Amino acid sequence: MSADRPPFRILAICQTNAARSRLAEAIISTRGLKRPMGKVEGFSAGVRPISSVNEYTVVTLQNAGFGVIPRATRALSAVEGETFDLVITLCEASDRACPRFAGARAQVRWLLPDPVQSITPATVRVAFSDCFDALTKRINALLRLPLESLSAVELEVSAQAIHDELLAPAERTSLSVRGHATESLLTPVANRHVPPPAHR
Repeated sequence: MSADRPPFRILAICQTNAARSRLAEAIISTRGLKRPMGKVEGFSAGVRPISSVNEYTVVTLQNAGFGVIPRATRALSAVEGETFDLVITLCEASDRACPRFAGARAQVRWLLPDPVQSITPATVRVAFSDCFDALTKRINALLRLPLESLSAVELEVSAQAIHDELLAPAERTSLSVRGHATESLLTPVANRHVPPPAHR
């Protein structure tokens, strides 16, 4: 990394800043610190933060060999005015509240299930582990990209593709169908193919 190049900054946003975004921040910061192509720093915030990080977030990170993380959560308003190279929204709530973060050079949607919604201690542990694994796969792939040399458009396309390609086949199909439906609605009527009337 060039001595005068600042770290690449990534902001992860979820609803409460207690689970998904905190897992993402920890993974990005830890893996990004040792990235050969240049340092990457992770940050996180919530659109409706609760008082403290979920206990299963802490346990999941400790089980994976991460250090202790601060328990205090951070509101999205606390990072307003800051700039980030990439912003990642991790849930529908954050996507609606922040369709485009003002200080984002690029922004993508990595919508993942909320592990907190699991009911029993046994299922919630599995849900947090699954969420951690899903984020780790995406972040590892992201950190392998030449982030510093990508244009904003290239960064968005490449980072979004990482998430989309890792979705389960059923989810990927649903995403494709929604995309084609939207494309159809946006296509001018004059440009749509209309089959000729059948001969009687």
